[in-house]
Amino acid sequence: MWSPRFAVVQTEAMSTTPVPGESLYRDRWIECTDSGIVVHGYYFPWGTKHIAYSSVRAVRRVEMGVFTGQARIWGTSNPRYWANLDPERPKKKVGLILDLGRHVKPYITPDDADAVLAIIRRRSNLTPGEAHGESERGPFV
Repeated sequence: MWSPRFAVVQTEAMSTTPVPGESLYRDRWIECTDSGIVVHGYYFPWGTKHIAYSSVRAVRRVEMGVFTGQARIWGTSNPRYWANLDPERPKKKVGLILDLGRHVKPYITPDDADAVLAIIRRRSNLTPGEAHGESERGPFV
């Protein structure tokens, strides 16, 4: 059955410049808009966290394992990190840790971590040292 929600119509007049309010990236739990990152399922029971790009001090790309975030569906065992709800996290291998200058750092697992990392780097004006592109081992979460 056809659904307009999944229809994509491309014309020669289409622009690659984002329209204000339009998503630059979106999956079930993570959305990058023109003004910031929207993390669905961050707060209990289903609260959404809005993060302005200007508040991102650094972002780390981390490889996940059983004890380093992959088995964590939501929450944390480590009070320095908080993983948003993501029932698909056990199937994923890469996560992103956002440093917002606060004690607790959001630990997100977008479906396309590299695309989200690139958007955050570009929109937050992070230097290479502040936006680690190479994967490192994730923390105990």
